[in-house]
Amino acid sequence: MDLCYSLTTQFGGRTRELCSSSQDVPLVLRRLESCESMSELKRIHARVIRTRALQADNVIGKILRSSALSSTGDLDYARDVLTAVEGFNRCHYNTIIRGFASKRSLEETFSIYCRMLENGLYPDNFSLPFLIKACTESLARSAGKYLHVHAIKIGMDSDIYVKNNLVRMYVVFGELDAAHELFNKMPLRDIITWTTLISGYAKAGYAREAIRLFQEMGDANMVADEVTVTVVLSSCSALGDLNLGKVLHGYVKINRMNVDIFVGNALVNMYLKCGDSGSAYQVFREMPKRNVVSWNSLISGLVDQGDFKAALSLFRRMQQEQIKPDDVTIVAVLNSCSNLGAHELGKWIHVYIQRNSIKADGFIGNALVDMYAKCGSINQALQVFQGMACKDVYSYTAMIVGFAMHGQAKKALSLFHEMLKEGIRPDSVTFIGVLSACSHSGLVDEGRRHFQEMVKLYDLEPQIQHYGCMVDLLGRAGLLEEAEEFIKHMPIESDGFVWGALLGACRIHGKVDMGERILQKVLELEPEDEGGYVLMSNIYSSANRPWDSVKVRKQMKTQKVRKMPGSSLIEVDGIVHEFRAGDESHCKTIEIYMMLEEIISLLEAESGVMLDTKTTSLGVGKGEHLLCSHSERLAIAFGLISTGHGTPLRIVKNLRVCSDCHSVTKKISKLYNREIIVRDRNRFHHFNGGVCSCMDFW
Repeated sequence: MDLCYSLTTQFGGRTRELCSSSQDVPLVLRRLESCESMSELKRIHARVIRTRALQADNVIGKILRSSALSSTGDLDYARDVLTAVEGFNRCHYNTIIRGFASKRSLEETFSIYCRMLENGLYPDNFSLPFLIKACTESLARSAGKYLHVHAIKIGMDSDIYVKNNLVRMYVVFGELDAAHELFNKMPLRDIITWTTLISGYAKAGYAREAIRLFQEMGDANMVADEVTVTVVLSSCSALGDLNLGKVLHGYVKINRMNVDIFVGNALVNMYLKCGDSGSAYQVFREMPKRNVVSWNSLISGLVDQGDFKAALSLFRRMQQEQIKPDDVTIVAVLNSCSNLGAHELGKWIHVYIQRNSIKADGFIGNALVDMYAKCGSINQALQVFQGMACKDVYSYTAMIVGFAMHGQAKKALSLFHEMLKEGIRPDSVTFIGVLSACSHSGLVDEGRRHFQEMVKLYDLEPQIQHYGCMVDLLGRAGLLEEAEEFIKHMPIESDGFVWGALLGACRIHGKVDMGERILQKVLELEPEDEGGYVLMSNIYSSANRPWDSVKVRKQMKTQKVRKMPGSSLIEVDGIVHEFRAGDESHCKTIEIYMMLEEIISLLEAESGVMLDTKTTSLGVGKGEHLLCSHSERLAIAFGLISTGHGTPLRIVKNLRVCSDCHSVTKKISKLYNREIIVRDRNRFHHFNGGVCSCMDFW
């Protein structure tokens, strides 16, 4: 049964309202314009067939466009129309080729094109681009190159529209040399030609070549548009070239370009990647329209710069303006919470995820695990991990590293073995977590075995962090000579990080002579690193050699090396507060120091505690007052006066906890019946009832 008979039989009786005169073509076209379904289209088409006067080119063309290109169309029906009706022109074939190119297989698309050629219709500069685009999207290299040769044979290779599509095809194929060669042979180039090649180099990671092409484009007196500028700004971001980025910003202003969402977002991202957050803020504020990507660009950029407080502040403003966060926002904010120890805000984000039925898998699930682990809630991290439907190497690694940070080596290693049973291959970061777990728990043999397996079983080349973990493992266990030999036989060049780990072991075990020798190694590699000086000063203090400790301090001043100031963060009511040693800038300074006095009085009344100055000599110099106002003690005092009884205090410290503060915090946890969770530079300490989870081994 042919198409005409089928349509007139099925629908002809229901289309009598359409008149049978050629004057009714506008009416038919209006009906086709408002047509919303294939059944309606078929009814109209049936009337067109019955009324031959209505078989005008524009009517047939509209029927083809509706069936071939509409989201509610039917490509098979369009092909049947092509077969059933005579007199189709090139425009009609192009419509069907376009539809098949975007929705069907390449083979079917070429079949339609071949039929067009067989019917004696010569392709134009629309026919070939549709086919080239189909090859590009399908990554059909052979077919695409055949079309290139075909275009040359039929003389279509000189058309700029065809050439632009061929350049894009080679760019997508990753054949930039071929794309550039074709570009160089083009007698005429338009903005699309330039932007396509520039974008190709930028996306392939050749930022400098993309910028060079942009400059060449200017030399050719070609004015860039917003798309070109957006692409080149991404290259400036990749290179961190602030000067060129500013020149581009000026170019936008001089040419009075529309700073739309894309250009604005690219400018914000460029300034942040180049370290100029002030200009990024200014562009952001001046953008006439902002979408969630705009907010994400600024929030993620601040996170990358380590300005986590500003990122959270911006997120709160985003909430006030009722901009709905997406996955990128959530991951960036969770990352900020992780670094600041903002447990309350992190929990709020988790509740938001649950209420909005967002899957806690993939990046979001991994970010949640990391957030809870770094905020001191390792059990909640485990709950999220266990609830994840799909776990990958990053999920397991986040949980293993979390266990390691909390000193739970057995759980970390057990999870590592579970990961292997699930057939998930560990990566280099996974082994940092495994080796750290062994180090914090003194599992020397276990650590050695995993370090060897990393190379032999998983073909992973150890990086400097892995060697540092092994030195730390051996050093903590008292195997200092073995650790030194291990460093000497490393296949890669050692750095201050590795020698610093051994110097830290000298501090733990009181090895003064060895410490002096290792310090020289550290300073040779990193003369401006304050860590080596601090460790050596503490080694001298522990060995009752205060004058040598003072000598180290003087040496630091001579070399103009400054000790990193200690700071501690604590979150109260969703706001992160930061304290430094001797800080008096907080709005509750008086109450904080009154609480400190109370703590000191209670400690002295209970046990006559003596402040341990052996490991704090380098940073003090102001007597007992400064020692009693170390940053974590100020944070603890603030937490005690700002939270209800029984509320855990969560503190993040940028340096290693000194032995005096460790001892005092244990006593405070017992005196005030509070769990105090401290994350220092190396690990977590859970103080509860006068005992620390590290068992005084850190």
